[in-house]
Amino acid sequence: MQELINAVTQLYKTWCGSEPTSVDVIQQSGSDRRYFRLHGNECRTVIGTHGLNVPENEAFIYFSGQFHKKELHVPEIIAVSEDETVYLQEDFGDTSLMNILEEKGCVPEVYELFKESLYQLVRLQVKGDEGLNYEKCLTNKEFGKQAIMADLLYFKYYFLDALHKPYDKQRLIDDFEALSNYLTHTEYKYFMFRDFQSRNIMVTEDKQVHFIDYQGGMKGAPQYDVASMLWQARANLPDEWKTALLEEYMDSFENVISTTIDRDVFRSQYNGYVLIRLLQVLGAYGFRGLFERKAHFLTSIPQALKNLKWFVDNNNMGIAVPEFQKVLQLCIDNEIMARFTPVQADANTPLHVKICSFSYRKGIPEDKSVHGGGFVFDCRGIDNPGRHVEYKEIHGRDRPVMEYLERQTRMNDFLNSVFDIVDISVEEYIKRGFDHLTINFGCTGGQHRSVYAADATARHLRNKYKVKIELCHREQEAKGWKNPLGSSYPALKKEDE
Repeated sequence: MQELINAVTQLYKTWCGSEPTSVDVIQQSGSDRRYFRLHGNECRTVIGTHGLNVPENEAFIYFSGQFHKKELHVPEIIAVSEDETVYLQEDFGDTSLMNILEEKGCVPEVYELFKESLYQLVRLQVKGDEGLNYEKCLTNKEFGKQAIMADLLYFKYYFLDALHKPYDKQRLIDDFEALSNYLTHTEYKYFMFRDFQSRNIMVTEDKQVHFIDYQGGMKGAPQYDVASMLWQARANLPDEWKTALLEEYMDSFENVISTTIDRDVFRSQYNGYVLIRLLQVLGAYGFRGLFERKAHFLTSIPQALKNLKWFVDNNNMGIAVPEFQKVLQLCIDNEIMARFTPVQADANTPLHVKICSFSYRKGIPEDKSVHGGGFVFDCRGIDNPGRHVEYKEIHGRDRPVMEYLERQTRMNDFLNSVFDIVDISVEEYIKRGFDHLTINFGCTGGQHRSVYAADATARHLRNKYKVKIELCHREQEAKGWKNPLGSSYPALKKEDE
């Protein structure tokens, strides 16, 4: 980590003429890029980005330069290192549209931010397309038949086939071809953001919206980006918002291109792209959850299936694809929906799960409940960060330790196995009305591996089962550190989609 901080600090110094007064490490998202906020007395605060994928960096830097010149709502690229692995960009703060939606809910103020985001999207798509060199695209220059087929096949291989249900594979591929041809022949093609969703929209204090993470953009149908935003599973927008915001978008689109569009055709193709997006998301959740065994992706599948069911029940794709329709009905069958919808606790559920970290040197924590038993997991098979000087005085909730465990050990594999075992008991205990379960994680000193594993398990059970959790870190509390549920520890955050 220090090497990355040194690299962004050096670029800042080259640009500003003086070193930053402080550097904040920004929590990592789903990509391999690392972000830092650099503060200084002489220059404004900026975001430093480090990424080893140079073509990806080049695409983002080129698009940003072109869009910023046209006064579109994207960050200014301030400086770039010679090897293009580090760059500085304008800082829009930490608040995304998703953050505001989660905090305030579906209120008029949030609706207006979605409306403004769609207006600025139209400007980005249409104005950004003018004179843009699509040879700079990271992958395909255009989102055409090949890209659509790739999304459909992603769904087939990583979700549909994992259901182990019979269907006619050749007829389905034929229907994929027909749908891809239908969607490819669209009247309008402009810059496609490709991953347009509320977590990639930053909202500044003056309520202006700004876009990030469009390096995967290419030329394509504008409806795809609208579908991505309005049908984002985690956002879970009300149906009336989706309908109204689509109309708002078409109003803005006509205004920007100065032409009246055939709204029936536009909606029909929009529906097709909604379906593509829904299936692509299911494929991603299936790959991450069912194949890579990352548990928090499994918790997003039920909402994605609910979105798909509502869409299939209320929309017509405008094209005859019988085997495809059969497969969609298979996916939203009650048995499949139930398979991916875990039993969840409610206000009347008595189950209380106590999760503790501890040191084996001081013995396994005593279970003072009347039941006894529970789980004890030994984390000592995981490489110990405490053996390294830089981690010795910090613990399993400090970002450097977390990154070490996630990137350089088999902690994720270990936890996936833990979740498989624990989930069986939690589901059964909720169904049977049991009131107590203990889960303990031990390591040598009770500071690093066990702390991380206990936190991760608490987060997993909260997200998946909504169950009541008591979390304790015995050895840390013995040193006088406050209870992990107190203000001295960072809050456990819901995982991103």
